[in-house]
Amino acid sequence: MAAMRTEIQAVNGAKTTIDTVETLIKGASEAYAVPLWPQMVKLSPPEPNPKCVPYVWDYERIKPYLVRAGELVQEKDAERRVLMLVNPAREGPYTTDTVYAGLQLVMPNETAPAHRHVAFAMRFIIEGNGGFTAVHGKRIAMNRGDMILTPTWNWHDHGKDGSGPMIWLDALDLPSFIHFPVHFVEHYDKPRYPAEDIDTSQSPIVFPWIKMQEQLDEMEGGWVSREYLKADGSYVSKTLGSSAERINRGASSPPVRETASSVYHVIVGSGYSEIGGKKYEWRIGDTFCIPSWYKYQHFAGSSETVYLYRFDDKPMIKALGFYRWEGMDTETLVT
Repeated sequence: MAAMRTEIQAVNGAKTTIDTVETLIKGASEAYAVPLWPQMVKLSPPEPNPKCVPYVWDYERIKPYLVRAGELVQEKDAERRVLMLVNPAREGPYTTDTVYAGLQLVMPNETAPAHRHVAFAMRFIIEGNGGFTAVHGKRIAMNRGDMILTPTWNWHDHGKDGSGPMIWLDALDLPSFIHFPVHFVEHYDKPRYPAEDIDTSQSPIVFPWIKMQEQLDEMEGGWVSREYLKADGSYVSKTLGSSAERINRGASSPPVRETASSVYHVIVGSGYSEIGGKKYEWRIGDTFCIPSWYKYQHFAGSSETVYLYRFDDKPMIKALGFYRWEGMDTETLVT
């Protein structure tokens, strides 16, 4: 049977003949009605296909640049002195495709001025003494290993007393706002929002490392993990979750492959992770990422027990119904 020829009126008034697949695709695309079938595999892949790749950020290599920024970049010229941990496979604020991480520094007698934003943030304190963050009127002392929340739309500023810099790891859900363009920032009219000192042991937004380490050490096993949760047992936020892990020297974590993506920070110890079939070595202070659906397993070195801090997008992925792990029974997926 001969192919049918169809003529239509083009936008410019001329008639266009649709007699091949090529002219069909070209003409439909010019009308902003793009055919799906040439892109079906791209839009519906056989497995998750994150754009980001695994990577280890070497803290000892990065720290001199961060500290030097505290000396060269004036407080008035930088609202936040941060080195973003950007993924080498993507441009923009991506540590993974859905999670942002950055190393932030405050120098002695400085103030990172008060503002508030839609994004949710967590701070994990890496080093320094005498630092504080003030969150919506509550001034919180920063201690190494503590995890501090900055809930969405809470006024907050950071400061430092004493000598030496204060350094922490920021975790934010900023990549989500590429798809939901609703993020913005409001600046307070003074450098600091009025705040009073509080007992951090009683604050619902402070998770002291000393307590978390005690809980990890009380658990049995060569590898253990414990989530940071609110008092009611829920995640610390709707978008980001966090946890801590202990791996005894010479031990390893179980292999995992999941649709959540995660960022790890090495609190104590050294070792390596196998991610997607490749070996990534790390040591105290380093931060590394695991994109979605990369199979991973952590191995502690032989010299000492390893403690890891992790944050991930699991609360958001689960809430959206996107969370899967390798070996999950597909018959249980309908909810």
